[in-house]
Amino acid sequence: MSELAADTSADETLSDVGEFGLIDRISRHMAQGAAVLLGPGDDAAVLAAPDGRVVASTDLLLEGRHFRTDWSTGYQIGRKAAAQNLADIAAMGAAPTGLLVGLAAPGGLPVDWARQFARGLADECALVGVSVAGGDTTRAASIMIAVTALGDLGGRAPVTRAGAHPGDMVAIAGELGWSACGYELLSRGAQGEGPRKAVARHRSPEPPYAQGLSAAMAGATAMIDVSDGLLADLGHIARESDVGIDLEPGAFPIPEELAEAARRLDKDVLRWILTGGEDHALAACYPAVADIPQGWSVVGTVLKRSADSSEPRVTVAGAAWDGPQGWDHFA
Repeated sequence: MSELAADTSADETLSDVGEFGLIDRISRHMAQGAAVLLGPGDDAAVLAAPDGRVVASTDLLLEGRHFRTDWSTGYQIGRKAAAQNLADIAAMGAAPTGLLVGLAAPGGLPVDWARQFARGLADECALVGVSVAGGDTTRAASIMIAVTALGDLGGRAPVTRAGAHPGDMVAIAGELGWSACGYELLSRGAQGEGPRKAVARHRSPEPPYAQGLSAAMAGATAMIDVSDGLLADLGHIARESDVGIDLEPGAFPIPEELAEAARRLDKDVLRWILTGGEDHALAACYPAVADIPQGWSVVGTVLKRSADSSEPRVTVAGAAWDGPQGWDHFA
């Protein structure tokens, strides 16, 4: 993507180059993934679907709600936008094949910001061997990003939220709590006083992409991307599978650096881990006899659903969690 630097003056804005100039500056430098048969430049992209089925997921990111341009660069926001969508594909046990990206932005936004955003998208996609196959741009009062991720199941059944059974083990892959810590540091203007990793993870998460496929191959019965908080997201599995889930707080690996940051900020590190969200780790349920792949940590058990509908579906050490279980956009 370094060739883009030669195309753009540091003073140019989106209004200066126009919609098609922007698309040209970005798309013609984007190498295409193996699944893309026809990339940007036509009315629609064409991607291979060897399985005969297409896994699809879409997300919106709004300036001021999902990201702040005074906290994150265009490059970091591009990586985050790609990561949270690619993680959804991994959570289905599928292999990503490509992204479609829509960008709405003010006319005064520097072209360089859009260029860096595109580079962030491309670099995150490269981690899983895919690319941005197409998209659209338009003018808006603030930045809005719409991403659609596509994937292929390779002949396997999708790993949904609805397959967990009583007796299954609950496991996580990836790290939890770091993004919540980073958000707290940034909110306080104290990013230099905490772990650099926390701020970096809030700006650009690092999902364990390969673990989605490994979970599917190991017989995972249900799986989800942890985007809104572990308790909230496991609640989706519990509802769709009509089961209960109990977590063992002592089973979670808690890095000392994260625990120390929580102590300094007078926060509960377990609350960050269980309700923080935006780390885009994976949570999965496995049969009790399953050989759980390396990289997964068992943190709980799937239970038979209580006949009392007032009982919480997800508990911690057998008890209801006190307070919000994660992020709710409309709460």
